[in-house]
Amino acid sequence: MMTIHQPPPTPAVTGSDTRPHAIVIGAGFGGLAAAVRLTARGYRVTVIDKLDRIGGRAYVHEQDGFRFDAGPTIITAPFIFEALWELHGERMDDHVTLKPLEPYYTLRWDDGRTFRCWSDADRMREEIAAFDAGDIAGYEDFLVESEKCFRTGFLRMIDEPFHSFGRMLAQMPHLIARRADRSVHGLVSKYVRNENVRQSLSFHPLFIGGNPMRTSGVMSLISFLERKYGIHYAMGGTGALAKGIADLAERHGTTYRLDTEVDEIVVRDGAARGVRLKGGETIEADCVVSNAEAGWTYTHLLRNHARKRWTDRKVARMKYSMSLIVWYFGTNRRYEDIGHHTIMMGPRYKGLITDIFDKKVLADDFSLYLYRPTASDPSLAPEGCDAFYVLAPVPNLDGDTDWTTMAEPYRRRIQDYLEGSVMPGLSDAIVTSKLTTPLDFRDRLLSTKGAAFGMEPTIFQLAWFRPHNISEEITDLYLVGAGTHPGAGLPGVVSSAAILDKLVPHAAQRA
Repeated sequence: MMTIHQPPPTPAVTGSDTRPHAIVIGAGFGGLAAAVRLTARGYRVTVIDKLDRIGGRAYVHEQDGFRFDAGPTIITAPFIFEALWELHGERMDDHVTLKPLEPYYTLRWDDGRTFRCWSDADRMREEIAAFDAGDIAGYEDFLVESEKCFRTGFLRMIDEPFHSFGRMLAQMPHLIARRADRSVHGLVSKYVRNENVRQSLSFHPLFIGGNPMRTSGVMSLISFLERKYGIHYAMGGTGALAKGIADLAERHGTTYRLDTEVDEIVVRDGAARGVRLKGGETIEADCVVSNAEAGWTYTHLLRNHARKRWTDRKVARMKYSMSLIVWYFGTNRRYEDIGHHTIMMGPRYKGLITDIFDKKVLADDFSLYLYRPTASDPSLAPEGCDAFYVLAPVPNLDGDTDWTTMAEPYRRRIQDYLEGSVMPGLSDAIVTSKLTTPLDFRDRLLSTKGAAFGMEPTIFQLAWFRPHNISEEITDLYLVGAGTHPGAGLPGVVSSAAILDKLVPHAAQRA
């Protein structure tokens, strides 16, 4: 079984290495990608993380012979990851194997009907025709619009910094042309009329913490992105991709301090000059990159610095994504009828989303994402077994659900639902189990309000309106990860590190 990357703690400064020093707070995908890019720009890099392993939200749980990806599982746009290896003259394929998936995922409704998403256009037409053949032409028109959204929201914006309002104004004509004020669901509804098809084409914002009823229609770019680049799985799990990036950074001058929590960013003369750890140790640096959640960065890591924009009050009043219940479990049998990715739609769509995002109440019904990586990679479980996680979007901690008492009953309801629908005999087959709640997102991952994806990607919380990649509060502080531009999702998080190339001075300029 693969050993997950656990570099031993090492000093931040070595006697003979006089290169400028950069500290990265957080070893999630954003922080690891930042380390790769900073080493390519001539820096000596130290990555510090409070967890005992790299990965952040992409942490890997190992339990009873099973291996579970904790968070992100859907990999698209492989070129974004390949670019990290290319910076150092290497090839990702020599270190990480990405396997294309077909179908991408299966949507399943309570009545047993299914919709499978494929790369093949003819197969997609067949899926749509099974619900309403009259929606095929509308679907084709939607894909045309999705590509236009991709050119606006992805090609023009994903790796561009938006730290000046002028940059935002320059994009406004393109956003207006795409009716960025219209929601993803509203855009899809313009083209197709069948409700199942609408749900199949509009649920994607939930993957990045967004409400399909108000996330900008520009985010419909995801449909074209998937169609063009496919959906992939990293053999060994998403953690194997994180490990590959961590090893790449380490080969080129990055050291790791794990099981080590940053207490505060050290500020001198208005500039980030290192960090102070929980134990009191201070590590000096020429610049700091925070992959910690943006709200936490400002309200905790800069708590003793007077802030002009990202005050405690402003951070608190921003809209945050939903949270998640994630149940990891292993079975002593295989469920061959279940694919790699299954989205199980509950009896309500709009109503459930309203309960989660607006009313912030825990509903009696739910929609689920069921992940079975052993459909593609049996190595994640003992022979003859399956590894799963099932995820349910739930309100963040602005709601009043008491998760200390509600977590287990809610998990049991999910188990009963799975057993009664797609996993007969589940209760007797479970051999290992682990549960993550909104409290874990708040306390373990230090996420404001226990939000699983940071600030919600509403139209006025995107690009310039999000915390900037270069801090507005102090110099030599930079932000990467889901809480800054361009936002959540693996392509966005890794691209946030690419923006550093346009903001962080090359190390030679500091010498």
